[in-house]
Order: sequence, then C-alpha cells, then structure tokens
Amino acid sequence: MSRTISGTFFFVNCVMKIFEWTKTLPPFFRNFFFLFAVVFIIWMIFFDSNDIISQYKMRSQLSDLESEREYYEQKIIEVKAEEEALMKDKVKLEKFAREHYLMKKPTEDIYILVEE
Repeated sequence: MSRTISGTFFFVNCVMKIFEWTKTLPPFFRNFFFLFAVVFIIWMIFFDSNDIISQYKMRSQLSDLESEREYYEQKIIEVKAEEEALMKDKVKLEKFAREHYLMKKPTEDIYILVEE
C-alpha cells in the first residue's frame, strides 16, 4: 500500500514540476492550438500508419517497380520484333526451333555436348 502511495506522490510531483516548467514558457507556446499542432505533427511523422519512414519505403519500392516495368516493356518490344522476323522467314524459324527446342527432321539424329 505504501508503495502505491509513494508511486502516486512521485507521479504527482513530476506533473507539478512539468506544470511549473510550463509557466516559464511564453504564452504562445502554452496555447492549446500550438500544443495540439506540435502533437499532431509528431504523431504524423512517427506514429501514423503513413509516417515518413513508410512513405520513403513505398517511394523506393515504387521506383524499383517502375524500373522493372521499363525493362519488361523493352523486352516485350524485342520479343515482338523477333517473333515478327521469325514469322516472315521460314529459314530463321527452322533455325530457332532447332536451337531452342531441339527439333529435328525425322531422318536426323541430335547429339548434345555438355561441357564439364
């Protein structure tokens, strides 16, 4: 019981010291709207779900995704150009099929050499 009472007195003593310290501040800093604005700004910077740190992380993630998008758009253009070239020329199409899919004519044999 005495421990609870001494803890309560300690808390009250701290609050009184803070209250006395605020009396030394100019009236502008003791204004409710100023204090509310300061608390609001601190809350928005550090504690809100959209705080500055998470905003920075999301921006960096967005820039990474945009660079990936540019890369894949360039790859799409290259693949479409290659597809168009293959569909126009039968010799290139046959060469592509033989190299990439190991296709062969019925009378041919394929040997795959693996380097160690």
